[in-house]
Amino acid sequence: MQLQLERLDVPARPGIAHSMVKKLLRFNEDGVARVEVVILSRNDPVSGMRIFNSGAAQALRLERGVFTQGRAPFGYLRPLHADIFLSANAQDVHEALAAGFPAAHVMVGARPAGNGYPDELRIAFDGDAVLFSDEAEQVFQKKGLAAFQQHEKRKADEPLPAGPFKPFLEALHRLQHAGPPGLRIRTALVTARGAPAHRRAIQTLMRWNIRVDEAMFLGGLPKGEFLREFEPDFFFDDQSGHIQQAAGFVPAGHVAAGVTNAPAAQATPRPRRRSNRA
Repeated sequence: MQLQLERLDVPARPGIAHSMVKKLLRFNEDGVARVEVVILSRNDPVSGMRIFNSGAAQALRLERGVFTQGRAPFGYLRPLHADIFLSANAQDVHEALAAGFPAAHVMVGARPAGNGYPDELRIAFDGDAVLFSDEAEQVFQKKGLAAFQQHEKRKADEPLPAGPFKPFLEALHRLQHAGPPGLRIRTALVTARGAPAHRRAIQTLMRWNIRVDEAMFLGGLPKGEFLREFEPDFFFDDQSGHIQQAAGFVPAGHVAAGVTNAPAAQATPRPRRRSNRA
């Protein structure tokens, strides 16, 4: 606490989510409050003063915060009606996901967002266990690639159940249609699926009446270089290996949901999808 008091007027450096937060808050520039960013932190209230001061120094209009001095803050997501929770604390993220909120563990060492699209918020999502449920991923993990292909071909026209980040995608969809002119949101689905498993993913989004601007069906190729070209302000994926690789190229967060994040799955090697097969 004493250190924070001494540094009260020294702005903290921008974090990995800075670009996303800055662009989200720009949707309020015409005076209509469409987006609110709330700081939930295990820090003490004195540290909270420095956080607000740092936001002001970086022209971020932050008005609300909850500082719990060591206690888990995720319980305040419900009264805030939060659409997303980002944290460097993996346990808080796990608890938030269990409570039904879109949440991701921020890779604090990830590459910061680029500045190629100052008037466009760009968000990239994995599919299975992120936008969609892990139903198909369970088949792949338990029975292998051939069974996965057969399962997805058989259910090609049956929508996948919703995953933990569907509500956040829906919120972005609403914001895009309500936002001021001159600001855009561009979304991308970046998935290890390939043909023919691509069909069910697209059909699911169509049934939800939600459009993504780009879709990358990579058939198991590493995602990092594709993400570098898309240049997102943030990327969300459920597999730690994918996130660690992607973090070398873009801001990234681990969504610790689904079968690949179960303790048994983390203790054993995972099969990989290769080429354009799944």
